[in-house]
Amino acid sequence: MTAVSAEQDLGPDFSRRLLESSETLSYDPMKEIDWDAPLPADHYGLNPEWSTLYGTPLWDELTEQQRITLTRHEVCSIMSTGIWFEMILQQMILRDQYVKDPAQSEFQFALTEIADECRHSIMFARICQRLEVPAYFPPRTVVELARAFKSTATGEVAYGAGLVAEEVLDVMQRDWMRGENVLDIVRTSSKIHVVEESRHMKFAREEVREHMQSVGKIKRQTSAFLIAAVAYVIVSSLVSPKVYKSVGLDPKCAVAAVAASEHRKSMMRNASAGLMEFLSEAGLLTRPAIALYRRVHMI
Repeated sequence: MTAVSAEQDLGPDFSRRLLESSETLSYDPMKEIDWDAPLPADHYGLNPEWSTLYGTPLWDELTEQQRITLTRHEVCSIMSTGIWFEMILQQMILRDQYVKDPAQSEFQFALTEIADECRHSIMFARICQRLEVPAYFPPRTVVELARAFKSTATGEVAYGAGLVAEEVLDVMQRDWMRGENVLDIVRTSSKIHVVEESRHMKFAREEVREHMQSVGKIKRQTSAFLIAAVAYVIVSSLVSPKVYKSVGLDPKCAVAAVAASEHRKSMMRNASAGLMEFLSEAGLLTRPAIALYRRVHMI
């Protein structure tokens, strides 16, 4: 079984259903979000429980306004990282679909997903602009290493890496969209992203399953480790240490507080539970991979 026959193996009905879903249940962020609505001063950027400092002594020392400011910078950091990785994902999908039969529904959905990701990135960018928060990106070393990764990753590694980012963010955003004390633009954007990314995750899971059917023992070990390495980078890059300067905190002290936070560790494990279950079923939860996931408290 080869990657060339992916459409046949995934089943035209599966990809066609995803296409039909995208036609009937998609959103235009430019119309769905009220971009001109005032931003209530007492609304958070994300649920306080999802703040990296929640449950730490530093959080207790912050004023209410500082907490609000911090969460707005944190959510924009997550969105900036999301934009960065969505650009990587788009390139990997394009390369995977290069010169495949355009009449096949798998090819058409892959391009539909890229279109979705473009709209999501613009949506995130406009939210950061609206909140007047600077762009936060991963460290330069990570950015440069990602250039090589996006140019070489294929098959289960490419789709597995995309799935890691999508699944973790999905759990977070399901909480944000229900947060009554969260900014409306974040709640609405979270709803849009959750609905549309659910199709992307189904597609990625099926692609991973398909590619894993023809993977040998050595390649399975390598792929598992590479996907875990991507997960490690993404999770550790979601919130930039620079955000803590927005409320007058020393980044080193704040990072140390986050590293010691049992609440944060618990939140990340809960957010990663479904992903870990899938990776285990797919044969991608090897000992070296587990060691990396544990370092960022995903397991």
